[in-house]
Amino acid sequence: MSEELKQIVEQIVVDYLSSFPVEVSNRHIHLSSEHLETLFGKGYQLSVLRYLSEPGEFAAQETLTLLTPQGVIPDLRILGPVRSKTQLEVAASDARKLKINPPLGTARSEENLKVILVGPLGVVELSEGVIISPRHIHATPEEAKRLEVSDGQLVEVEIGGDRPGILGRVLIRVSPNYKLALHIDIDEGNALGVKEGFRAKIFKRS
Repeated sequence: MSEELKQIVEQIVVDYLSSFPVEVSNRHIHLSSEHLETLFGKGYQLSVLRYLSEPGEFAAQETLTLLTPQGVIPDLRILGPVRSKTQLEVAASDARKLKINPPLGTARSEENLKVILVGPLGVVELSEGVIISPRHIHATPEEAKRLEVSDGQLVEVEIGGDRPGILGRVLIRVSPNYKLALHIDIDEGNALGVKEGFRAKIFKRS
């Protein structure tokens, strides 16, 4: 191998190791065990439709109908396994359709929030736990060290493709249970023309 070719290969490897997959999330909900039983019956267990990239997480076969006084979204996908608290994650376009104003990233109680979940055997009304998920990067401690970032840090991320762009205020989330990936919602994915196999890299660290 010539020295020039060797340098090209080494640069390709460096670029790949400094980048990470881009994953686009549609609206979904994480249910508590209490709410799962209210909606589907006592002792009910979610059925796996497909496993997600994050270890242990899956899209369930089960769906719900999401209602507000001014809007409806059918076939809301449930993600498993169950959590300690129910959390509904929607895109900004969903919020406009439902005529609600959920916070970005941090779930809190909303006096005027009336979101109703309809399952085959019951109904649940949410007054908290509804959010627009912030764009974020999941990483293990080892991956975070390689990328020179830390948990809770905000960075800017560059995404290539036919409609390239730079996303600001991307939150770093670090856990041994994570798998390295940038998570954005479907509004952002569509705006950037994200397709399967797209990768991103950190453009600027705060």
